[in-house]
Amino acid sequence: MWTIWSALLLPSLLAGARAAAVEVPPRGYSSKIQAVRNPNYPLDVVDKLEEAIMPNVEAWVAKKITAGENNNCTLENAAVRREWSDLSNEEREEYVAAVKCLMKLPPKSDQTRFPGALSRFDDFVAYHMTHAMKLHDNLHLFGAHKYYVWLFEEALRNECGYTGYQPYMNYDRYAEDPINSPLLNGNSSSLGGNGELEPTYKGVRQPGRTPNIIKSGGGGGCVTEGPFSDMVVSLGPTSMATGTNLPKNPKPDGTGSNPRCLRRDVNRNAAMGATADRAFSLINDNKEISAGHYVAAVDPGGDPNTSPGDPLFYFHHTSLDRLWWIWQMQEPETRLNALPNGTMPMPMKNRRHADDPLDTLVDMEWLGPPIKLVETHDQLGGNGGAFCYIYV
Repeated sequence: MWTIWSALLLPSLLAGARAAAVEVPPRGYSSKIQAVRNPNYPLDVVDKLEEAIMPNVEAWVAKKITAGENNNCTLENAAVRREWSDLSNEEREEYVAAVKCLMKLPPKSDQTRFPGALSRFDDFVAYHMTHAMKLHDNLHLFGAHKYYVWLFEEALRNECGYTGYQPYMNYDRYAEDPINSPLLNGNSSSLGGNGELEPTYKGVRQPGRTPNIIKSGGGGGCVTEGPFSDMVVSLGPTSMATGTNLPKNPKPDGTGSNPRCLRRDVNRNAAMGATADRAFSLINDNKEISAGHYVAAVDPGGDPNTSPGDPLFYFHHTSLDRLWWIWQMQEPETRLNALPNGTMPMPMKNRRHADDPLDTLVDMEWLGPPIKLVETHDQLGGNGGAFCYIYV
């Protein structure tokens, strides 16, 4: 999983946010959305900012309804994506079961092209590993991943009977002690635990930064606890892998079948850079942060191409999606369709150009039909109303 693009592009997208900080909801305001919170985690500054933008959200949706532009999406029928630790144990276990269900369903991707895609879960990995450049350019990083994660959520719900919605992770809740967190403590209602100690794994190199490595947290080997201790990773690794002692894929591009265990390094050193104060500063002061993606990543999560092969990937990207949404809703009139500044630090290939960048197509091929980039900017009525959700 990559950190550099999150670091480079989110500040550029959120440029100019400083002057428009929202502090508290108006006196007497009562939100239409009732949040269920885990009492073990007091609201942090980003949670409070999210609560503070809700009057803006309601006013924006009301304006769209009046103009007939909401595509039947209202706050009354919007899905609610919640933080993992705010879910009950039963709700967490239902999510885990749905992910494991996807891992048992047959793939829909081209098996000649992707012989290593063994399941519907792998279909998503196969797409990401062969479209990573497009998914992470300065136009697509947030919008295309929004669509990608939504399609994953749809697969969980429509193909595996999941009744909830894709949760997100609030890094601040886990930064101090991720290995004992509800997300990664290895019990039946978690996403599994740490990997075994792999002495040759030293961490994730960060060229050009100080320090230039995220040091190992003491894992790096196979996950032996929790629901994904028996998970079979197939696609990858690619030349971008960060793990050590990994079996080589039979195909040079990593698309061959290469069954192996899930490897992790649950790492406080990676999580501490994504605490709430830094996320709040990112939204309101345009300060750069670069953390989160490597909180447990080794293989496949530490490989930028195959990172969705670790279920934790989807929690990271809903976390980013939430930050983007909070920023947008501070000034929806001007920010909803704002595009990032800056440039992509890697070359692009096979990109579909358009006169208006927002008309650029986001084509998920075997995962879902192509849609215009502009549709991915609106989670309350975009994509013909298929996008209709909020975060709490």
